[in-house]
Amino acid sequence: MPDSLTIPRTKVRPKTERPKLHKVILLNDDYTPREFVVSVLKAEFHVGEDLAQKIMITAHRRGVCVVAVFTKDVAETKATRATEAGKAKGYPLQFTTEPEE
Repeated sequence: MPDSLTIPRTKVRPKTERPKLHKVILLNDDYTPREFVVSVLKAEFHVGEDLAQKIMITAHRRGVCVVAVFTKDVAETKATRATEAGKAKGYPLQFTTEPEE
């Protein structure tokens, strides 16, 4: 019998985490026409007419509304593009992002 002791080696596997998600939030303003908000929601977030109307009305009544949840990069890109669509037409339309809890 050999005098050496063999210790089994364990492989360390890194745990992959899911990316953190961020909410895209529509902020209400009193100047951007409702029809324009709906058209931006449909174009940028690919929602139907009914859902776009519901999102717009919720933001109008409550001041803010979560539009969708994406990974950070996608959320920031969509929020920026939607906000810039409003700026291009001269409206103060604003979308923002925040981490989902």
